[in-house]
Amino acid sequence: MIERQIDIDASAERVWGLVSRPDWFINDGRVVDHRIEEADDGVHLVHDPNHGVFRIRTDKLEPPYHAVFSWLGREDEEQSTQVEFWIEERSGGVTLKVVESGFEKLGLAELELRRHVAERTEGWEAELAAAKDFVETRAEGE
Repeated sequence: MIERQIDIDASAERVWGLVSRPDWFINDGRVVDHRIEEADDGVHLVHDPNHGVFRIRTDKLEPPYHAVFSWLGREDEEQSTQVEFWIEERSGGVTLKVVESGFEKLGLAELELRRHVAERTEGWEAELAAAKDFVETRAEGE
């Protein structure tokens, strides 16, 4: 399981506007818009020009504080991880927390699993920094 968090100087509602999107955390260190297709049962196909197509299922949206997505395997929904975001208010803004779990369901060998978790841990550091930059620099009302 991976847990990371970052403080963002913005309202919960502004952060929610980003966090509730099933595509925002697929990027190269900067939040970008993607072409998104709705499949079925809350599954979205997120098309990233650099990394290909990702299947993301929206499991729960509780505005403006909690969002849960499943990052689905390419063909096998059993091989997925769950990504949860919590937005907690604090003086001057919010704390955005992410927890990704379910790596044991990926069917990876031990060494490959450790490498995968390490890469995703580093990735979440970059994604949270991108979220902070995106929300704090975007003009109110955009």
